Amino acid sequence: MEIRQLNENYKKYIDQEIEINGWVKNNRNSGNVGFIDFSDGTSFKGVQLVYTKDLDDFEKISKLRVGSALNIKGIVNESVGGKQDFEVNVSSVNLEGDCPEDYPIQPKRHTREFLRENAYLRPRTNLFNAVFRVRSLAAHAVHEYFQTNGFIYFNAPIITASDCEGAGEMFQVTTLDLERVAKSGKVDYSRDFFGKPAGLTVSGQLEAETYAMAFSKVYTFGPTFRAENSNTTSHLAEFWMIEPEMAFCDLEQDMDIMEGMLKYVIQYVLDHAKDEMNFLDSFVEKGLIEKLTKLVNSEFVRIDHEEVINILQKADVKWQFEPKQGEDIAKEHEKYITEYFNGPVFIKNWPKDIKAFYMKQNPDGKTVGAVDLEVPGVGELMGGSQREENYDKLVNRMKELNMDPDSMDWYLNLRKYGTCTHSGFGMGFERLVMYLTGVENIRDVIPYYRTPGNCDY
Repeated sequence: MEIRQLNENYKKYIDQEIEINGWVKNNRNSGNVGFIDFSDGTSFKGVQLVYTKDLDDFEKISKLRVGSALNIKGIVNESVGGKQDFEVNVSSVNLEGDCPEDYPIQPKRHTREFLRENAYLRPRTNLFNAVFRVRSLAAHAVHEYFQTNGFIYFNAPIITASDCEGAGEMFQVTTLDLERVAKSGKVDYSRDFFGKPAGLTVSGQLEAETYAMAFSKVYTFGPTFRAENSNTTSHLAEFWMIEPEMAFCDLEQDMDIMEGMLKYVIQYVLDHAKDEMNFLDSFVEKGLIEKLTKLVNSEFVRIDHEEVINILQKADVKWQFEPKQGEDIAKEHEKYITEYFNGPVFIKNWPKDIKAFYMKQNPDGKTVGAVDLEVPGVGELMGGSQREENYDKLVNRMKELNMDPDSMDWYLNLRKYGTCTHSGFGMGFERLVMYLTGVENIRDVIPYYRTPGNCDY
């Protein structure tokens, strides 16, 4: 049976013999009795195995090393005076897979750096066991929120010829012989696999918009890629994005959905990962559960970018980066504004010149209908916009940014063929998992991180 089943309803199995499989987390004995911390990975909480001198192979069991895989038979008993509700009195042990003494994951505290170097083993530690359980539950909650609210799950292409953000940060996909290209000094894309330049997607938004024009509400949830040479604690070259697109939806309605989805996912994790969240609250971020509960119960402030800059400029603070109208805001500004309002803040109507080409141009000619959600302790968690539905305005904006409208005729045609008010947003899933777990480095919330110079496993 699974340890998950045993933990959920142990009283059902009291005085019964059970069979469980799993791995040794720790093994200690006092001469006459021994204790094994045992886990099969099906729940965050393992079980305590008790073995005594009465067993013929007591000495053999006492020498079982951490990491070994065992098949156990034993009787479930209520625990008297222990930290656990029950324990399993061992009647027989079968060693399925031994483990050497130099096994890296010993029952002691390991540094995050050490565990990154042994990333294939780190899910065996309590920290990463908790983090990746929360990640799994959060992913389920994302799908559940959208599915129960009438969204269609859309699988955006991984390989694409369109750079959604226009930042030129795409990984190139090619079958050309690069050594031959280097020698010739020429690239003939007509001989490449797709017959033109192609790369790994930086966003599924543009393709998702096409399906929103047929289904009204769609969402993507998949991997995206940025060839950005950044070695910060919040950037990855490969990460997962959640990107809904909604027809007949303006910026205010967009913010309603952003807020609703975030609150739903957080509450789902709090409800379904109590053991994991208590562990993270105790050992990773003190007050984590209180922080998340406060957000779920908060009213999100909605304020224009211009007003935010006014507040920052009036603040009695010596800024490292002076806040200026028409410019982006820094991390220190994000932190101040969430503290100023004591909660999450939607900053909307951003300067046109610092935002993407597809965003709805406001009547003032200076701003676009864009929005970023700032949350306490993290800063920007997600960003969205009302999309520009006017064909001529969109074409002119692309030309202003030296983009070729002909290369995106399919996207522009959406503005000809039954266009409507529509909006969407994007959220990096790893950023959300960082917020949910209190883990400060994005490399520790994805199974195998991809950053400049790092592509192991």
